[in-house]
Amino acid sequence: MAKSILYRATKEQQYTTSIGLVLAVASACYALSDYIGYHVTALILIVTVSFVAMFFDIFPVLLAAILSALIWDVFFIPPRFSFSIANPEDALLFALYFVIASVNGALTYKIRQIEKVALKKEEKENTLKLYGTLLNSLSHELKTPIATIIGSTDNLLTNDSNLTEKNKEELLLEISKASVRLNRQVGNLLNMSRIESGFLNLKKDWVDVSELIYDVVNRLKEYTTEHPVGVIIKENLPLFKLDYGLMEQVLYNLIYNAAIYIPRYCVITVRASYIDNTLVIDVEDSGGGFPPDETEKVFDKFYRLEKTRTGGTGLGLSIAKGFVEAHQGTIHLENMTEGGARFTIEIPAETSPSLLKNE
Repeated sequence: MAKSILYRATKEQQYTTSIGLVLAVASACYALSDYIGYHVTALILIVTVSFVAMFFDIFPVLLAAILSALIWDVFFIPPRFSFSIANPEDALLFALYFVIASVNGALTYKIRQIEKVALKKEEKENTLKLYGTLLNSLSHELKTPIATIIGSTDNLLTNDSNLTEKNKEELLLEISKASVRLNRQVGNLLNMSRIESGFLNLKKDWVDVSELIYDVVNRLKEYTTEHPVGVIIKENLPLFKLDYGLMEQVLYNLIYNAAIYIPRYCVITVRASYIDNTLVIDVEDSGGGFPPDETEKVFDKFYRLEKTRTGGTGLGLSIAKGFVEAHQGTIHLENMTEGGARFTIEIPAETSPSLLKNE
C-alpha cells in the first residue's frame, strides 16, 4: 500500500520526502554520534539513499545522495562544521562515499525500472493467457448452442414435409434449450463486464428470501432431476432490502454449479437464517467437495477446477462473488467434515422492522 502511494507521488513530493528523510536520519545519527561513530553513519546514510531509490525517480535519488554526502562531511567527519577534511584517508573516504551513494542510488533505481518492465511483461502474459482461456471457453459454450439452433432451424425450414409433429416438437425443444444456454453465457459475460466496470447499481427493495430461494430452485428443476434439493429456512425470517435480480443470479449460479458437477443423487441443501443483523444463506451439497488447495481460487475469473468436465466459462462463481460484494457482503467456500462443500453468503442487510417485532 505504501509503495503504491509513493509511486503516485508528484515530483515536488518526491524531492521534499527525499530531503526530509535524509535530514531525519542524519539528525538521529548526530544525536547518537558519540556511540556509533562517523564510519557507521556513512553506512546508515547510504542505506537511506538506497531506500529512497526503491520508490522515487532518479533525480530525487541523486539529490538525496549529494545531500547525504555533504551532511556527512560537515557534521560527522573531523573537523566538524567545516567542509575541510584534515585526514587524507577521510578525504578519500568522502570521495568514495559520494561515488558509492550516487552509483548505489542510480543502480537501485535502475533495478526498480527493470522490475517494473518485467512486471508489465508478466501482466501482459497473464492477460493473453486469460484471453486464450476465454476464447477456448467461448468457442465451446457459444458455438455449440449456436450450431444447435442453426441445425434445428435448417431442418424445420428444409425438411418440413418429411418431419412428424413429434420430430418438430423435438427440434423446437432443442432450439429452446440451446437458446437458454446461449442466453446464460451471454448474460454471464455482460454481468462480469458490469462488475469490472464498477457501474453496478443496486436496485434494492424488500425481498422475501423464502420466495427468492424457491423461485431459483423451481427455475433449476431441469438440472436437478437427479439431485434432491432441500430448502431449510428459519421461521419468521424478516424481509430484507436486497437487489432481487442480483441475488437471484447468485443463488442460481451456486445451485447450478452444484447440480452439474456433483455425482448423481447427491443432495443439495439451501439454508437461510438471520444472525447478528446479517442474512446468512448456505448452499451445501453432499458431493466430493473441492481440492483443499483450490478453495481460494474458485472465485477467480475464468478459473476452472482441474479434472472437471469440459465446458463452462469459469464465470459463474466469480459473478456470484461480485454480486454479493456489491451488497457489502461476503461469500466463502469450505469443505464439510461429513463430506461435500458449503458456500456461505453473509450480507448485512436492512430488515423489515414490523416483522422483526413479531418474532
